Amino acid sequence: MKSSPFSELLGALVRQRGVTGALVVSEADGLVVDSQVSVGMRGEVVAALSASLYRRARLAAQAAGYGETTVLQLEAQQGRICAVGKNDLVLVAVTELGSNIGLVRMEMLKGLQGGALG
Repeated sequence: MKSSPFSELLGALVRQRGVTGALVVSEADGLVVDSQVSVGMRGEVVAALSASLYRRARLAAQAAGYGETTVLQLEAQQGRICAVGKNDLVLVAVTELGSNIGLVRMEMLKGLQGGALG
């Protein structure tokens, strides 16, 4: 299997209990740059949804004078989607509802601060 610059970060995320997928997505078009997702997960759909929501939240927060968006979190009946962004890329974690979302967010922010997204 070929390694990407994001392999270590994505691997650290999917090792968290309750994480069913981790993706790096282009914010501009919602295309998957790299991913590690469970079998059956529709990664392209999650990527497009996450990029669109993150981009809109980021622009809305800036327009409202709230500054930079740090974490976007969507809770739905079947689980959660968390997204953080940097340099036109969005790091996405898909989790089960029972997951420890604090640990997942901490791992995401650690990867972001460590320069994993550039």
